[in-house]
Amino acid sequence: MGERSRAILAPGASRRARRGACVRPEDTATLVKYRLEQAQVALDDAQYLLDGRRSPQSIINRAYYAMFYAVLALLQKTGEIPSKHTGAVGLFDTQFVVPGLLPKDLSRDLHKAFSLRQVSDYKVRERLTLAKAEEVLASATRFVGAIRRHMAGTVVD
Repeated sequence: MGERSRAILAPGASRRARRGACVRPEDTATLVKYRLEQAQVALDDAQYLLDGRRSPQSIINRAYYAMFYAVLALLQKTGEIPSKHTGAVGLFDTQFVVPGLLPKDLSRDLHKAFSLRQVSDYKVRERLTLAKAEEVLASATRFVGAIRRHMAGTVVD
């Protein structure tokens, strides 16, 4: 855990503690803001890479991470902070999509970006195109915007 995260855990919380209950309530808003800032930086990075016609793999990576950080911001408010990407994706679905709080197309976009990020980072024989990277970036931009709008309608404790 980095210094920033450790500094806002409640006194006595272990380094392995990842549940929101270990975070002081007054710091939830700070963590949410930080994750949304990370999401925006990742989107900006992906756009910069696309504008420069750089590696599709790198564009997809940054676009996916923008979505991931937005999900972490959303989950921060629930106190459910998973240790793995699959956990974050699953919690997003069960806590926000299945109950109808957010539309299913956001889930589809997140799953697709997650899958393509896995392909781009770990499958050396598969090549991704700039067109595919542009599509993922557009989805990520819509996704982060939808999360921001959803969160703007809720109160951070």
